Formats: sequence, structure tokens, C-alpha cells
Amino acid sequence: MLDRLVTFLKSLPPGENGKEHFSRNDPRLAAAALLFHVMDADGESLSVERKRVSQLISEAYGLKGEALKRLLNDGEQADQEAVDLYSFTSIIKRNLDEAARIRFIELMWDVVFADGSAHELEDNVVWRVAELIGVSTRDRVMMKQKAALRAKQTVQEE
Repeated sequence: MLDRLVTFLKSLPPGENGKEHFSRNDPRLAAAALLFHVMDADGESLSVERKRVSQLISEAYGLKGEALKRLLNDGEQADQEAVDLYSFTSIIKRNLDEAARIRFIELMWDVVFADGSAHELEDNVVWRVAELIGVSTRDRVMMKQKAALRAKQTVQEE
């Protein structure tokens, strides 16, 4: 999962770096906001999920310290202030090709299964995001199955 998220995040355009806050049009902010949204969909924000998102974003963009905190805070705040998902999904759709959008849905599933199970509200969020970014039902379900299998294998290894 880590390699896929890092590859995905590196494929996003860099956006604006030198500002105090990340621009609302920055694809990194959109990706972070959507990951926070799916992470919080079940009403629980577990530390393992937060840590995973933080590590992945840090490695993908080489962000550390204040810059990483800023992106995480801006992403979480953008998610909390959003009235819909379109403001984020339109940026993702505009900046990623079909294969990268499918990979992003797979990453969302990996975040969903980070706590070992998929809640119906998390499932609904991934479904809505997939629809908005043009990922087919078939691809969405296939990515869910892959992520569930990986999560099960991870639990068995531990």
C-alpha cells in the first residue's frame, strides 16, 4: 500500500509550495482531504489511520515538520469545511489519468481497511468518490477486493 500511495502522490502536479497554506486548487490538498474524509466516515479517526496518512504524504512529497503539519491540517480543515466532495474530486479528475484515478480508489480502500474492516459509510464515500472521478463500478469493486485481501494478509502476518 505504501508504495502505491507514494507513487500516486508523486504523480500529482506539485501545486504551490511556498505559501503559508496550501491552495484549494493544489491536488495534494485534494488528495489529503479525501483521505481524511474516508478515514472519518465511520465516525472514528484512529491513530493508526492518521499515522499512515501522515507517513505516506511525508514520503511522497518529501514534507517534514511544519510543511507536513500544514498539509495535514489544511487537508483536514478543507474536508471539514467542504459541503460536498466535488471540489476535491474535480481536482483529482482534472489532474489524473484513468489508471491513476483507479489507483487512488484503491488507496482509499487501503485507508478504509487500515482498521481491519469496512464500515458501510466508508463504502459509500468510496463509491461516491469513484463515481465523481469516473471510476467504474467494476474497477471500484476490484480495488476493494484487493485492499481487503491485503488487509487480511497483514493481520495474519502480525
